[in-house]
Amino acid sequence: MKYSDIKEMFLADSETKKAYEELEPEYQLIYAMVESRREKNLSQQELADVTGINRSDISKIENGNANPSLRTIKRVAKGLGKKVEIRFI
Repeated sequence: MKYSDIKEMFLADSETKKAYEELEPEYQLIYAMVESRREKNLSQQELADVTGINRSDISKIENGNANPSLRTIKRVAKGLGKKVEIRFI
């Protein structure tokens, strides 16, 4: 079974879908961070060296086990050669 099939199956449940949607901004941040780091071929340690953020904290953010401040997010973005854009939609 593919990930998309499993995701669709779980999101058929309204409570699960609501919880997923509430976490969507966190998922988007994690995805953007990991993908940007991989595009640059940087390890977590290399990103940590560039940003001055501990590698363990980079890992926690990427694993969804941290709630980084906007300041930290901006430091990560700068280290990846990116900017942060926040929108209300």
